[in-house]
Amino acid sequence: MRALVILISTGLLSACGAVGSPVPPEYVGVAPTIEKQKKQHALQAEHEAVETGAPDLSMDAHDMGLPSSQPVGTR
Repeated sequence: MRALVILISTGLLSACGAVGSPVPPEYVGVAPTIEKQKKQHALQAEHEAVETGAPDLSMDAHDMGLPSSQPVGTR
């Protein structure tokens, strides 16, 4: 009889779902996930900027003469 009560109570406890403290609603959903991802992306961008240094984006050193455009294969 005792084994039957233990078996039934174990079955009921496992069927009720997760046992534990409830999760507050401000940590569940789409908005908190988006905020967390934004923070992670900002940290990643900051780390990449520090690691690679500021790249030289000026086009001053990239001046080169291009050939004149001429039609190719005209009749």
